[in-house]
Amino acid sequence: MSPHALPYPDRDDQSDQDRPSVNGSFERNGAGQTASTSHRSLLQRYDDEEIHDLICVGFGPASLAIAVALHDALEGDSLPLRTRQPKVRFLERQQRFAWHAGMLLPGAKMQITFIKDLATLRNPRSQFTFLNYLYQKDRLVQFTNLGTFLPQRIEYEDYMKWCAGWFEDVVDYSQSVQSVRPSETDPKTGATTVFQVTSVDAASGREVSLKARHVVIATGGKPNVPKCLSLDHPRIIHSSQYATSVAMMFPPGHHPKSVAVIGAGQSAAEVFNNIPSRFPGAKARLLIRGAALRPSDDSPFVNEIFDPNRVDDICSQDPEIRKQEIARDKATNYSVVRLELLEHMYDMMYSYRIQHDNEDDWPLRILNHCTVTGISDCDVEDKPAVELHYHDSSGNYCARKRSGSETLTADLVVVASGYRRDAHEDILRPLRHLMPGGDAESKRWTVRRDYGVEFANSAVRSDAGVWLQGCNEQTHGLSDSLLSILANRGGEMVSSIFGH
Repeated sequence: MSPHALPYPDRDDQSDQDRPSVNGSFERNGAGQTASTSHRSLLQRYDDEEIHDLICVGFGPASLAIAVALHDALEGDSLPLRTRQPKVRFLERQQRFAWHAGMLLPGAKMQITFIKDLATLRNPRSQFTFLNYLYQKDRLVQFTNLGTFLPQRIEYEDYMKWCAGWFEDVVDYSQSVQSVRPSETDPKTGATTVFQVTSVDAASGREVSLKARHVVIATGGKPNVPKCLSLDHPRIIHSSQYATSVAMMFPPGHHPKSVAVIGAGQSAAEVFNNIPSRFPGAKARLLIRGAALRPSDDSPFVNEIFDPNRVDDICSQDPEIRKQEIARDKATNYSVVRLELLEHMYDMMYSYRIQHDNEDDWPLRILNHCTVTGISDCDVEDKPAVELHYHDSSGNYCARKRSGSETLTADLVVVASGYRRDAHEDILRPLRHLMPGGDAESKRWTVRRDYGVEFANSAVRSDAGVWLQGCNEQTHGLSDSLLSILANRGGEMVSSIFGH
């Protein structure tokens, strides 16, 4: 997760009886039940004073995939390593492993097949596959009866937590990484050989510094919020906070009567669809800039853009052609909703047409052609609320002889406007003088095909470096920030850093 990302409250979906020991796995006994064993990751913890081979900033799915690939390599798969005792540490801002806890809504399903888990496409025999997770949890047969490749999101998060449990010894939680800077240099060439990673412990406030020859930045995304809105407002939250924050904002008996959701993608639709069950009787309005919600394209030929081997093709393309291709393919992932959910929502709203003569009386309603322009505070029945200002370009206002400026009053505003993936820019600021061509404020970090940061010639020795994960869409394609290629990319990272 990003050192600036929203801290998701803890989730614990495992009972004490089901929980693996630290870095543990499960073995089935004769009765078909699971029992904890002393199995641990093959990664060992080393003292803070040691120079580590690798430090990963963030321990979300990207870093977890690297940990899994490294464990598999040490266990004896076909990937040869330079060392059988790698010194590795993971630094994570959250208090424990959690994946999009704010969007773990009842019934929400994954949008990719479980075969694209943390290991299967790289090594189907790995013990970290989703199928082995189901087997160890004694749910494999029942899952097959579902007849689906799309697990519920809560189950997939539990799968990743199960994998993360193997690596507890080498993960430092509650660590907010502040910077990566040069620590040691080659006395002959002046090239950087070791980096210093500085973080702040959330519990003690103490600054912690570790050293490593290789650093991976995998911080995830920061909420991308329009400038006219602010997450500092007590009535405005990002969709990534929804499931974990609204219960604290609105305790039982104090539910909001009106909710505004801003966005046209899957997260916006899921939050919007969840309002009636979470807040019975509340009215919700979904504000979208376009004419209608649009379905995601997950047809088989289009889905091939997320194949791991497509990264080579994308990276080798002419930059202008690549830019055009990515723009054309955005309907697979941005501002689109799965067709199944769209059909459910349309069916529900059709029932409102039968029950209500006036659309204003509908519990859920979509307002299209709306661009939010600002907010102001107001009171409704002596309770604080938000007045949302937006521009209506639908043409309906012409019939009413009004301008396109409209307002909407809400007790809660949920902003589902995606994420920014630039946290690495702040973390790597102390290294900017090592950029090719010097440090210019407008320059951004670029990476090679192997995700390694491009430094100036001879600025960093060949046996050291920095790698970026999840922020390379413009060079590596739309799959870069998604789960689709994690297994293969984790193997590539291990090969780049530890391979011969």
